[in-house]
Amino acid sequence: MESVENQLSHLDNTMIRDKLLSDDIFDLVSANMLPLKTLMAYYQCAIMEVETKFRVLNEEFSLQYDRNPIESIKTRLKSIEGILKKLRRKNLPLTLASIEQEIRDVAGIRVICSFKEDIYMLANCLLEQDDITLIERKDYIEHPKESGYRSLHLIIEVPIFLQNEKRPMKVEVQLRTIAMDFWASLEHKLRYKKNIPAEQLDELSRELYSCAENIASIDERMNGIHIQMERTLAEQEAENKKKKWPLLPGLS
Repeated sequence: MESVENQLSHLDNTMIRDKLLSDDIFDLVSANMLPLKTLMAYYQCAIMEVETKFRVLNEEFSLQYDRNPIESIKTRLKSIEGILKKLRRKNLPLTLASIEQEIRDVAGIRVICSFKEDIYMLANCLLEQDDITLIERKDYIEHPKESGYRSLHLIIEVPIFLQNEKRPMKVEVQLRTIAMDFWASLEHKLRYKKNIPAEQLDELSRELYSCAENIASIDERMNGIHIQMERTLAEQEAENKKKKWPLLPGLS
C-alpha cells in the first residue's frame, strides 16, 4: 500500500502540474508558440542593441581618457515561466500584448561600474542618444530600498531594425558599482533560501543592511579618491604642456 507521505507528495505534484498547465496557460503557449518565440527573439535583439551602446561608450572613454568606466556587462532574458508567473501575479491577461505592454523587465542588462560617478555619467550618455526613450527611472542609490539595496534602474525603449520594420522594445538597465553588485548577489541568495529560521533570517537581514551602509561609505570614499586622482593628473598634464610650449615674451 502506498504510504501517506507518497500520496501527499503525489498530490502536491499533481496540484503544481495542474496549476502550471491550466487551460489558459496551455492555450496561450500552444496557440502562440511561434509568435512567443519571435517576441523573445526581438527582446534578445534589443539586449544586443543596448549592450553594444555601452561597449561603444566604454571603448570611447578608453581612447579619450585612457580608462574604462565599465568593469563588466551582464545580460538576462526572462524565462517564459517567469513571464507567465508575473502575469498571473499581476492578474493580467495571458496574451502577447500583455507581455509587451505590462512586463518591463523581460530584457535586462546590468552594467557594473568602477565608481559611483561612472553610473550617472553612463546613464546620461545613454539617455542622450536620440534613439533611446526613457520610460521610467528609479534611483535606489540616492534612495535605497529598506533592505539596503542600491542601484540605478532605467526602463528604456530602444528600436530594433528588422527586415521590413523598425520595432521599439523595452529593456531594463541596471547600473551599479562592483561593491553594490557583490552585496546584491548575496542579498538575492539570502532572499531565496527557504529553510533559514525566521529569527536567524531577521538577524542576517540586519547584518546585510549594516554591510550595505558600510559599502555605500566605501563607495563614496573610493569615488573621492578617483576624483582627486583625475584632478591631479589633469593638473600635471597642464603643467607639462606649459613646460613643453612656453609662452613667447609679451604673450604671458
